[in-house]
Amino acid sequence: MAFMTLREAVADTVRDGCSIAFEGFTHLIPHAAAHEVMRQGMSDLTLIRMTPDIVYDQFVGLGRVKKMIFSYAGNPGVGLLRRVRDAAENSWPKPIEIEEHSHAAMANAYEAGAAGLPCAMFRGYLGAGLKEVNPNIKSVICPFTGEDLAAVPALKPDVTFIHAQRADRAGNVLLEGIVGIQKEAVLAARKAVVTVEEIVDDLSAHPNMTVLPHWTVHAVCKVPGGAHPSYVHGMYDRDNAAYLEWDKIAADRQAFADWMEEHVMRASSDDFAKRIKGLERAAS
Repeated sequence: MAFMTLREAVADTVRDGCSIAFEGFTHLIPHAAAHEVMRQGMSDLTLIRMTPDIVYDQFVGLGRVKKMIFSYAGNPGVGLLRRVRDAAENSWPKPIEIEEHSHAAMANAYEAGAAGLPCAMFRGYLGAGLKEVNPNIKSVICPFTGEDLAAVPALKPDVTFIHAQRADRAGNVLLEGIVGIQKEAVLAARKAVVTVEEIVDDLSAHPNMTVLPHWTVHAVCKVPGGAHPSYVHGMYDRDNAAYLEWDKIAADRQAFADWMEEHVMRASSDDFAKRIKGLERAAS
C-alpha cells in the first residue's frame, strides 16, 4: 500500500483496455477518481458497476467505453442515462457492448471474484428475460440436490476504485453508512485505489464497522469531497440539484461536451473540496 496523489494512483494502475469498477451504493460514489481517469485519457475500457449512474454516463459520452457490465443503469431519482442510451441506440459517439445482470448476479459475481472462483452460482433468473439476451447467464445442475441454478462469470476487475470516509496512517480504510458491494469489489480486483475524505491517526472503528486492511489496497489518496455529488455519511449531504441538472445537460450532445470540458477536463480533484465548501455555505 502507498499513499499517492489521485493523479499518481490513476497513472500507476489504469491502462487502455482495462476493466474498471467504480463502486459505491447510493453514497461514497468515487466521482473524483472517475474524473481523473477521464482526464488522463484512458479508453477502450470495460466498466463494471452495480447501479451505474452519471459517472458512467460521462465515460460513455466521452467515447471511452468498449463494454458495460452492470445491473440497472440510471440517474438516481431522476431517470435514464441519456448518454448511455444515445450510445446504445445511435452508436454516438461510438457503439458500446452491454452485459446486463440482476443486482443479485453482480453481488455474487464480485464475491466469486474475491474468493478466486471462476464463476458464481445462485438461485435466480428463473423465468427472467435477461437470459435470452445475455449469453453469460448459464444454468447448472447442483450435483448434490439436482436443483437448477444460475451461473455467471466471476468479476475480477483490473482496478477497483472506491471512496471512503477515512484511512489511518498505515493505510487501513474505514467505510461507514450504507455499504454496497465495495468490500467485495476491492477484494476481487487485481489492484484497488481508495480515495478518502481524511487520513487520521486512529480509525476509532467499532467491531462491526467495514474496515479494509492496508494489504487489500494498492493506493490511498486523500481527496476531500471526492464523492460529490453523491453523499458521504456523517460528512456531507447528497447534492440533489446536481443530479437534476445532469439530466438536462446530458440530453444535448453539445451541452454535454461543453460541461465535460469545463467541469472535468479542465478541472482537478482539488475542485471537489471547493464544491463541498460551497454547498455548506449555501446551506448556512
